[in-house]
Amino acid sequence: MNEREIALYILMDIFKDGGYNNIALRKALNAHPEMTNIQKAFVTEIVNGTLRNLIRIDYIINQFSKTPVKKMKPFIRTNMRMGIYQLIFMDKIPQSAVCNEAVKLAKKHKFASLSGFVNGILRNVARNIDNISYPNKEKEPVKYLSVNYSCPEWIIEYWLKSYDFETVNKICIANNKAPSISLCVNTLKNTKEELANTLKDEGVEIDMDTLLPNSLYVRKTSNIGELESYKKGLFHIMDESSMLATRILNPDENSVVIDVCSAPGGKTFATAEIMKNTGKVISRDIYEHKAELIKEGADRLGLTNVEVQVRDASEDKEDIEADFVLVDAPCSGLGLVRKKPDIKNNKTMADVEELASLQRKILAVASKKVKKDGILVYSTCTVSEKENIENVRWFVDNFDFEPVDFSELLPEKVKYETAKKGYIEMGKLNLAIAHEYDGCGFIDVDIYETWLCGE
Repeated sequence: MNEREIALYILMDIFKDGGYNNIALRKALNAHPEMTNIQKAFVTEIVNGTLRNLIRIDYIINQFSKTPVKKMKPFIRTNMRMGIYQLIFMDKIPQSAVCNEAVKLAKKHKFASLSGFVNGILRNVARNIDNISYPNKEKEPVKYLSVNYSCPEWIIEYWLKSYDFETVNKICIANNKAPSISLCVNTLKNTKEELANTLKDEGVEIDMDTLLPNSLYVRKTSNIGELESYKKGLFHIMDESSMLATRILNPDENSVVIDVCSAPGGKTFATAEIMKNTGKVISRDIYEHKAELIKEGADRLGLTNVEVQVRDASEDKEDIEADFVLVDAPCSGLGLVRKKPDIKNNKTMADVEELASLQRKILAVASKKVKKDGILVYSTCTVSEKENIENVRWFVDNFDFEPVDFSELLPEKVKYETAKKGYIEMGKLNLAIAHEYDGCGFIDVDIYETWLCGE
């Protein structure tokens, strides 16, 4: 089984069962240990690239095929989608190779009768790449954005209610870029410089020009989990935007923190490290298996101040009060599209409405866990006013929390005047911090949004 065939089966699995790209990829790549890092990277590129550009790919196919994409046999449809992605976005691959390999796959899997159809469409597209017609920006702005950036029209329409066209265009461009991998340095075991040197010795390419003093960007590593530095707990994988949330939370040493929706545990780990392994971080999740993963992560990192509990954050049960409460709420994830392109193909507006309601339940319960003069942080990873600013306004109107000027907590490269009013706008985060008093402030982070409240 070659790389394209493996990629095809991964995509068929995702399309059929609505699976997650990262899980499907990990499972398939682990099942083929014989593949080189270059081969694994090729499979990953085809899978994620096809998912990331799916609407545009289908739009192109429908221009050249008399049979609509939706009426094609699943195998042929997936094979065709992969081929179009390679032709349009992977220009280093010879067009003849793309067409020939797609035909071979069709014949191998008993679709010889349709191999001519596959060959004809792909070669026709290859000859006319510069002549493909796309929606007009002025006449059909929603369709233009949807097709060019493969974002469902309902999401475009939803965003246009909150942002102007150019802002939505920038969001779409950002979401279609391949994500970088950032690491959170375990400052209990090493410094940023020490970790960089360790990773370089392991053959990993490092970029130290980051936003935060405890973060690193890495490249050219196919399986971070196999690195000795990972096994020794010298770092954990975490987006800088999420690290920023814990930086703004700014928990004191020897304090008590509750992370009410903690899986996969990144913010719990970063918080425990900020506290220098003192006090207690109560890390909760509704699912037992996720709680076990958090325990494993804390053990690997050597975090002795983390206590993991299985708890439904929306249920109002007798509980302790904490100095700091983190509500990293379940959300629509529209800010994670770069890493998880399947999200935009699987979510609906009904999901947004349902999640916004759940977030309010969780916030209401979490507000009772905050000590007098304590801090509450509300965090999401989505681009959605219903889940962000509307929920924060609701929280302000119904609970006694007041906004905080957190500008002094921001790193030099993340300076926003609006932080003095309680909000900023960045790229991959949605955070909120609140003090048990009167009100809550909003941190609108680039594509995502963050809220901060406090005294």
